Amino acid sequence: MGSFCKSPTLRAIIARAVVDFTYLNRFAARLLERALAAFPVVVLMGPRQTGKSTLVRSEPFLADHLYLTLDDPSTRERARFAAQDLVASAALLAIDEVQREPDLLLAVKRVVDESRPRRNGRFVLTGSANLLLMRRVSESLAGRATYVNLWPLSLGERRGEGEPGSWSSFLNEPTANWLDVLKSYRQAQDWRDEIRTSGYPTPATTLADDGARALWFDSYVRTYLERDLQDLTALDSVVDFRRLMRMAAHRLGGLTNQTEIARDTQIPRSTVQRYLNLLEISYQIVRVPAYSVNRTKRLVKSPKLYWSDPALARWLSGEEQPTGEHLENLVLQDLLVWRDGQVPAPEIFFWRTTTQREVDFVIESRDRLLAIEVKATTSPSLGDIRGLQLFLEEYPSQCLGGLLLHGGQQAQWLAPNILAAPWWQVL
Repeated sequence: MGSFCKSPTLRAIIARAVVDFTYLNRFAARLLERALAAFPVVVLMGPRQTGKSTLVRSEPFLADHLYLTLDDPSTRERARFAAQDLVASAALLAIDEVQREPDLLLAVKRVVDESRPRRNGRFVLTGSANLLLMRRVSESLAGRATYVNLWPLSLGERRGEGEPGSWSSFLNEPTANWLDVLKSYRQAQDWRDEIRTSGYPTPATTLADDGARALWFDSYVRTYLERDLQDLTALDSVVDFRRLMRMAAHRLGGLTNQTEIARDTQIPRSTVQRYLNLLEISYQIVRVPAYSVNRTKRLVKSPKLYWSDPALARWLSGEEQPTGEHLENLVLQDLLVWRDGQVPAPEIFFWRTTTQREVDFVIESRDRLLAIEVKATTSPSLGDIRGLQLFLEEYPSQCLGGLLLHGGQQAQWLAPNILAAPWWQVL
């Protein structure tokens, strides 16, 4: 964390976090365990500080794997100069932060290819960057590895349930049963509190106030800028990159218009494109593509921009109070945890008409569609579901129904196949 770790206040926060540590069950662990039975190598990827190392060291099914981390200087030196010896140092290995020495993947590939018979579950690798998108990574381990994403904690994971929201139930149940899907036993929650809490395990579980979380976010961003990004690329300007991060946080839920961002930040458009790609590769931002029946059109329409953690986005933007866009991002955060625990993984889109009617999220799973609108209002009305109604009219045979998630306390049908539900009864 650089010189910032010398702060007595931050040292106290970190020490308290260690003392108060409790492992929370993660939804991704189920897919990880299944993947280990099917592939020699499983790569666990996600933003730094989402709990990848903790998961690898805490899950019983990984107890036989020798744990090594490239955050340790001596281990990183071995990975750089004696990679073959390192990957042969144990029958079962878990290697953390492998993106720091991507050439290590060549040694892993060699060991897998030379092993007869092939042994599944031999290597678990973790990375705080998407290895499949990194330019420095020449080896994808195709046919030898599968990839599992670990996102910031969903609300269900924070509660110790190890689950995301009820999205599978909404897709599998007829709309007539949707009221039964809602978790009515839960107490009402204020979404603003959940935004402030964050999905990163340390601020979510051990830091009790906004001041401590602000210190943590500041340290997180400094570490990300000063160290993590250096493993991916040489930055032209850390100052420009940080300015772009703030601009991206202000554009939460908006279309990714690189020309406008370049104009507003005074950063060349080519550099904006490169910096946004770096944020995406390192799992900081998420770009949601537009839905279209014509799949080629999905590739050319501008995506919407979100962050993997809405609390970090709020801190970067300097917003005093969470907004409706942060609630929207909270729902997406939960959807990402759910999506990446499925095989095959559903797809997440948004939908917008030329007249600016919009549906925040469209889930596509096995040719079935679920439309989701998110509103912070406590009193949902017919005006809030115009986009959902249009979408159902446009895709009557594919779309099962529409969900309006809101900040109120009552669930009710606002139109045929359109259910307005409190967000906390779904997530």
